[in-house]
Amino acid sequence: MKFNIAVLAGDGIGPEVMAQAQKVSEAVAEKFGHEITWKPALTGAAAIDAVGEPYPDSTHQVCLASDAVLFGAIGLPRFDNDPSAKVRPENGLLQMRKQLGLFANLRPTFTFPSLLDKSPLKQERIEGTDLVFLRELTGGIYFGEKGRRDDGETAYDNCVYTRAEVQRLAKKGFELAMTRSKRLCCVDKANVMETSRLWRETVQAMEKDYPEVEVSYELVDAVAMRLVQWPNSYDVLITENLFGDILTDEASVISGSMGLMPSASMGSDIALFEPIHGSYPQATGLNIANPMAMVLSAAMMFEIAFNLPEEGKVIRDAVNKALAEGVVTEDLADGGKAYGTKEVGDFLAANI
Repeated sequence: MKFNIAVLAGDGIGPEVMAQAQKVSEAVAEKFGHEITWKPALTGAAAIDAVGEPYPDSTHQVCLASDAVLFGAIGLPRFDNDPSAKVRPENGLLQMRKQLGLFANLRPTFTFPSLLDKSPLKQERIEGTDLVFLRELTGGIYFGEKGRRDDGETAYDNCVYTRAEVQRLAKKGFELAMTRSKRLCCVDKANVMETSRLWRETVQAMEKDYPEVEVSYELVDAVAMRLVQWPNSYDVLITENLFGDILTDEASVISGSMGLMPSASMGSDIALFEPIHGSYPQATGLNIANPMAMVLSAAMMFEIAFNLPEEGKVIRDAVNKALAEGVVTEDLADGGKAYGTKEVGDFLAANI
């Protein structure tokens, strides 16, 4: 098969971990007889510096013309530390999600047998954890009307959802649950928020279409608590944008490192795959960043975008072998030998 893949490396360690994902993907392509054409494009601070905007139209056109998008990371401290900045790298991420119609963010959380002792939670609490969040990406408070009044002394952010937005996200959640344990949890704040009441009543109305799925409804604060008490009690969880943003970051540390967790952002026509970690600018150019989340994002790309589960499994097997044999970067070395970003990528590619 032939694939055109947009490469949006972004800022900080993005280009370094992206190079390893491409290296591993090329190894997979060689093994299975595929052909990949990489289509690099600018985004984030790199795009601001080059053309003055974080998600230029030229990048958007590259994404539209591709079979999938691999995305690294965006953001730099000079923007974070400047409250008056008119253009920010993160604006490009929101713009990209909106323009590409990426309304569903799929973020798995799972444990690695060789790394159970790396988690901040007790082993007996996390063993067997394998859950997936589906977070709505293009609605809610991040996209609602916002501004200042009273001479800047009052600020507001409006949270708005339509029933159609909830339905399309919930549909993916029900469908995903049917492929797993047939359990779905809708996370909301229906005791306080009107948008959450819309979420709950919409999902309740859809239950009849999926009679085999057992649906539960939990308040977001209760889920935040249970994630650190009994994470393995969850399977598929669906939620709105802000709640999902917070809960998925909380869940990401269960595995022992944010450098291990991949994600997918899906729309009707195209999907984007990215690690959940940030741009980690302090590590830029030092060859110490963990590339495994980016590599596992490539595995998700083969599985979801191209429907090639065997190719994804080969990547996952190589990652598990690297973890078991201690071929890891400094964040996982625990006093042992730490390998460089490139060396980890070389090991993965060689084992594929």
